[in-house]
Amino acid sequence: VQLQASGGGSVQAGGFLRLSCVASGRIFSIKKMGWYRQAPGKQRGLVAQVTSGGTTNYADSVKDRFTISRDNAKNTVYLQMNSLKPEDTAVYYCNAGVRSIGSTGLPSDTYDYWGQGTLVTVSS
Repeated sequence: VQLQASGGGSVQAGGFLRLSCVASGRIFSIKKMGWYRQAPGKQRGLVAQVTSGGTTNYADSVKDRFTISRDNAKNTVYLQMNSLKPEDTAVYYCNAGVRSIGSTGLPSDTYDYWGQGTLVTVSS
């Protein structure tokens, strides 16, 4: 299973970006999908998460500015980021809880997988 993130870049404060993350491989099912971020000198923390049923959870710092969504048919999660602030500058990582299809053809337990990270830079 692999997660491929895209959509990062550099924007001015007040601007917007949309991140995408596609999960690929021998996937049986995906439970939660989400985005985390890590700013220089800080620990990685949750930005937003969405369950397979569509329930969302956001960090307080991004509520009302960011929107997470997913397309289950495409195994893809999105993060629409509006009204970006300099403090949103970080490397953003996608994350998914995945049951893969094992060599026997049976589904595995659920494991966490991470994308490679995409840099978001917001200038003032």
